[in-house]
Parts: sequence; structure tokens; C-alpha cells
Amino acid sequence: MPYLARGQRPRWWTELILIAVVYVAYSAGRLLARGDVNTAVDHGLAILRAERALNLDFETPLNKIFTETPAIGIPADFLYASLHYLVTPAVLIWLFRSHAVRYRAARTWLMVSTLLGLVGFTLTPTCPPRLLHESHGFVDTMAQYSSYGWWGAEASAPRGMGGFTNQYAAMPSLHVGWAIWCGVIMWRVGRGPVMRTLAVAYPLVTVIVVMGTANHYFLDAVAGAAVMGIGALLARPAMRLADRIRARFDLAATATRTTPSAGRAVPERTAAATGESPIVGAGCQTATGERIPGQRTTPAGADDTTPAAAR
Repeated sequence: MPYLARGQRPRWWTELILIAVVYVAYSAGRLLARGDVNTAVDHGLAILRAERALNLDFETPLNKIFTETPAIGIPADFLYASLHYLVTPAVLIWLFRSHAVRYRAARTWLMVSTLLGLVGFTLTPTCPPRLLHESHGFVDTMAQYSSYGWWGAEASAPRGMGGFTNQYAAMPSLHVGWAIWCGVIMWRVGRGPVMRTLAVAYPLVTVIVVMGTANHYFLDAVAGAAVMGIGALLARPAMRLADRIRARFDLAATATRTTPSAGRAVPERTAAATGESPIVGAGCQTATGERIPGQRTTPAGADDTTPAAAR
């Protein structure tokens, strides 16, 4: 599997910093990749037309059920607004603490896929069903039931913070993508029927919720799954690249530490300390402690009959 890894558990604080940096970069990039509203609407309508031509317009009947049945629509809004930001970090922490050997590859898979999703938001800004004209038959359930939660009429953002989110980042659906990642990890790593049931139920419920609340089209969910598949294929190459970069930095740091500074005395290494042979040249030997090898061609201690003047 693409997330099986070798190696020791990374340091928790470096992982926290890395994940925070990637998430902030992702959020900032997602916010900046707003695109033109008219283009986003055109993309949304094109997806809707394609789905209806292929009989894949599952979001329309689901949205009708969620709109007409508060007992379904309200819990669905809470699930949409919260689980995406709670379950994924919980699975990461669980994997880090209990299955460290699998953690690095799983985390890399998630991050690569998330960055691919950002590319999708940039290239194809897409208006979600809830923001299309009412003539297309969709109701924004988050706005309809906003009095029950912390969100307003601008997706799942807390009231007054809608300006900090990009409502046209619908294609691909990373709600679905992250849920699939969680499901795969729970299925492969978890044990017991409860974990296996959650592994299947969580992605399935997420797909239904994102469509029923009119936040995503069915093809958004398909694209989210595709992004995770591509990310899984790229996870190992990404780790190999990271290892090569780390090795080069380590080599450069080692070279810097071992290079003597100008005017700084270099500690003398003796043969006894280094385990090296005292032979420093063909037929030339040196005694321990000598800075300049004496030009002796006979072993130390042998009878040297060469006159001193000749040496």
C-alpha cells in the first residue's frame, strides 16, 4: 500500500509545525484562488448539465430531502461544518501515536493530495449548487438552518468570517477526499468490526452530506476521490525526493562543521586515535606525534646505519 513506510517516528513538534505550515499555505492559496465569479458559475452549470445528461444528478433529490426534513438537514449541516476539521486530525494523531511506522507515508499522501486539490481550485473555480440561481432547484441548507449552528449564510464559516473562505473552491471536493483518506487508514490499520464499519460509513456519509447540503456536485466527489488516488501514487516519490533533499542538507551541514575556520588550529589526529596506518607515503614512515614525516625507509626501531648527514 502507498502509505506503508519504514523508519522511526518523527518528532511530534516538527510534525506539528509541518502540518501547520502546509495547512496555512493551503488555506491561503485556497483563499487567493478565487477566480472570476462568472467563470465559476459557468463551470458549475457545465458540471450540472453533464450530470443530468448522464443521470448522475444525485444532489438534486438529496437536497430536496435535506431541505424538507429538518431532522436530516440540521444534523447534516453540523456534520459538514465540523467533521472535516476533527476526524482528519484525530486519525493523524492516532496514527502517529499507535502506528508510527505507517505515519510518514500516510501524512505525505494526505499532504500531496491536498496540494493537488489546491491546483484544482486554481484551475477550475466552481460555483457550488447552493450558490446557483434558485431556478436550478437548489436550497442552501446551511443558510436555511443557520440559526441552529455557528455558521451563517457563507458555507460553514463562523458568522462574520465568510470573507476568509473561498466559496468557489468546490472542485475537487476535499471533504470527500479527506474522508476517503480517513476511511482507508482506518480500514487498513484499525482492528475489529467497529473500526471497519466506521471506515466505510464515514466516507459514504460525507459524500451524501456534501451533496444533500448543496455544497458539492456528485462529480466534485468523484474528483476528490481521483485526487486522493493520484496523491497515493505520488506519495513514495515525494518521500524519496524529501529524503534526497534532507541528505544534501545533512551533508552540507557536516562539511561546514568539519571545515576549519581561518586562523583556527586544527586538532591533531594520531594514528592510534584514528586507527589509520602510520604509512604516509611509499617507503616513508612517521612516528606518532610528528607533524612532518621523517624520510625514513626502514621500520622504526630497526638498525639504522645511514649517517645523519645523509639523512
